[in-house]
Amino acid sequence: MAINALHSAATGLSALSNAIDVTANNLANANTVGFKASRTNFEDLLYLQKAQPGVENANGDQRPAGIQVGLGTRLSNTQADFTVGSPQKTNGNFDVMINGDGFFKIAILPDQGDGVGYTRAGNFFPNSEGDLVLGNSNGPRLEPAINVPDGVIGIEISEDGTISGKTNGSTAPVELGQIEIATFVNRAGLESIGGNIFIETPASGSPIEGTPGEGTLGTIMHRFLESSNVDPVIELVSLIKTQRAFEMNSQTIQAADEALQVIGNLSRF
Repeated sequence: MAINALHSAATGLSALSNAIDVTANNLANANTVGFKASRTNFEDLLYLQKAQPGVENANGDQRPAGIQVGLGTRLSNTQADFTVGSPQKTNGNFDVMINGDGFFKIAILPDQGDGVGYTRAGNFFPNSEGDLVLGNSNGPRLEPAINVPDGVIGIEISEDGTISGKTNGSTAPVELGQIEIATFVNRAGLESIGGNIFIETPASGSPIEGTPGEGTLGTIMHRFLESSNVDPVIELVSLIKTQRAFEMNSQTIQAADEALQVIGNLSRF
């Protein structure tokens, strides 16, 4: 019946509308430090079984194939792409990038991920108390906390995350702290809460923590930031394909409506 086509096309319009939203968000964050692009995954819905395959007829022969009519589609999930973005050279004393797998740990509100968040953005700087904080609108502290006393010069951050600098009156560098990073078995299961921050979920599993360069964890690149891994060309092509699919579903609704009009006119005779 044409009514099923109407409902199927409507589910297509709804799912594709979400896909356009995801693509728009990717393009909007093409210059966001450490941003990870997302993609949309779809799945088909239930099927009307009008004839079962394998059913025997009067002669004992089996039907080679059934008659199944699908009822549309839906958005099953959005999947983040955690490939490493391009290194961007900076002059920031506390700009760092993870070259490989891992996330920086930061302190967030207690009602968000047990008070610990994870980010790929490495644009840190000291706050008014000298604690290193992430350079977003809320300024969450790096975990474990690292304090940089006033007047420290010659900041250097090694590949294993050790931060050192020269204090007043010292000639040799003094260790100020060490950056720790974490990874997850299922990074796609992390929940994004905005501000370049992810939190763990039951799907992601518990964090696997360690020092940079330990095991499979990446190393630290000092005075580099990780660019967004959004590829504008891929996103624009995806946007065009989604727009065309959206238009085709709209045409399906129009065709189903015309078929229903014909059926309605037949009932008058």
